[in-house]
Amino acid sequence: MGFARTCSVALVGVEGVVVEVQADLEPGVAAFTLVGLPDKSLTESRDRVRAAVVNSGAEWPQKKLTVGLSPASVPKGGSGFDLAVAAAVLGAAERIDPRAIADLVLIGELGLDGRVRPVRGILPAVLAAADAGYRQVVVPEQTAGEAALVPGVSVLGVRSLRQLIAVLTDEPVPEEEPTEAGRPDAMLAGLLVPGAGLGTGLAPDPTDPSEGPDLADVAGQHRARRALEVAAAGSHHLLLSGPPGAGKTMLAERLPGILPPLTRQESLEVTAVHSVAGILPPGEPLVRRAPYCAPHHSATMQSLVGGGNGLPRPGAVSLAHRGILFLDEAPEFSGKALDALRQPLESGHVVIARAAGVVRLPARFLLALAANPCPCGRHTLHGAGCECPAALVRRYQARLSGPLLDRVDLRVEAEPVTRSDLLGQGGRGESTETVAERVREARHRAAARLADTPWNVNSEIPGHELRTRFQAAPGALATAERDIERGLLTARGLDRVLRVAWTVADLAGHDRPDSEDIALALELRTGIARGVPVGAEGRA
Repeated sequence: MGFARTCSVALVGVEGVVVEVQADLEPGVAAFTLVGLPDKSLTESRDRVRAAVVNSGAEWPQKKLTVGLSPASVPKGGSGFDLAVAAAVLGAAERIDPRAIADLVLIGELGLDGRVRPVRGILPAVLAAADAGYRQVVVPEQTAGEAALVPGVSVLGVRSLRQLIAVLTDEPVPEEEPTEAGRPDAMLAGLLVPGAGLGTGLAPDPTDPSEGPDLADVAGQHRARRALEVAAAGSHHLLLSGPPGAGKTMLAERLPGILPPLTRQESLEVTAVHSVAGILPPGEPLVRRAPYCAPHHSATMQSLVGGGNGLPRPGAVSLAHRGILFLDEAPEFSGKALDALRQPLESGHVVIARAAGVVRLPARFLLALAANPCPCGRHTLHGAGCECPAALVRRYQARLSGPLLDRVDLRVEAEPVTRSDLLGQGGRGESTETVAERVREARHRAAARLADTPWNVNSEIPGHELRTRFQAAPGALATAERDIERGLLTARGLDRVLRVAWTVADLAGHDRPDSEDIALALELRTGIARGVPVGAEGRA
């Protein structure tokens, strides 16, 4: 009787569970049984593994073969177990030493000819293996760079099962024919899911003016530009409302360009999500810039927060993790889809419960909304001929519910662009590079202040800490206290005003918010003019 075991990883959302792959050979009628709660694609691995082993020059054992995936209670799916199953079978058949694979973690799909094809989710799988104490992993050669992002793990990238057998048996490693130059590499097809990346992109590099749209192209809109800068500096949620053609979408599309690059930890988090979702760009194993996700207004609740058959897959809120989720024509989204954003906006993650299991997905994003004032869009324009009844306008604006808007820090009216603004008579606005530099300096000030805390930006600081540990200047909150008494602010609203005030103070270089910083934060939240300058140059 032959027995061998090795390890692979099952992904549950963006978290991995190490699975022990056991192979047992017994005398009897030749048969191949796979147990351990596999799904359809994993059950089909029996035929793939058999063909790959035979075509790799190894003999298939003509005995009763049982392969078990333990723990059996964890659902397992995908083709990434093929390599581990083949290694376990060869170990049980004594083609390779069972001790050589006992402490290995193997991830990869096998082609019928024995080639090892890449699969999605390599980074979270290797992270799970490292957390479990494993230090050696074998992955497809195309994803070796992604696996190497995990520190303290030795990564072996192989192109075929023949190469793996040779490495484990100390035989000469055969050379595999490389893909001809100019021809598409069919092996990369497993990394990208068709359609999964539509509406999702990466922020342009703010240091390279040739990448992405420039903020200087936006005519006028000084108040909205200021709100954009504050949103990027403190990661505050933003609502841009105004008539069609005012430039709301233009402003939102330029928001990613002024965001600072991701930190190493943030890059790993974003890369893990994109790897599982199948939108990780080939050749770029580490995502260093903030993602930007802009789904169409017909998106369902499941596509926004996550869902799908079986275990839930990441939705738009997770694809926008550490980046921007832009909802253009926000009132046109379904009410259920919009209200499903409430919990992720507060907690920074989303927990999805389905019959197949419960999945926790990261969802800490900057929400940007764009909305018209009424169905025809001309309600706020004087003399524009808006014929929408008052009741229709109220119903349209009520599609953005009060609890959702209470979580939005900045609410700015995008005013119609004047002829002088379009003709450039007021001069071009500041470029993306200039604004991005101020945002980086403000982030550095906030990071220095929050160095010994679990928070990274002002929008993450709890309200209790804002009122006790990070206090504003004496008397600065007088205006905000009056707004609470008048019912213009809720308790959550006051906390968000304080967070915005700290960001305004960081942009202005103040040690802590003063009365003008609080007044500007109140104006950006309530839309009520407070008589403070809104231009960046006016807050020295």
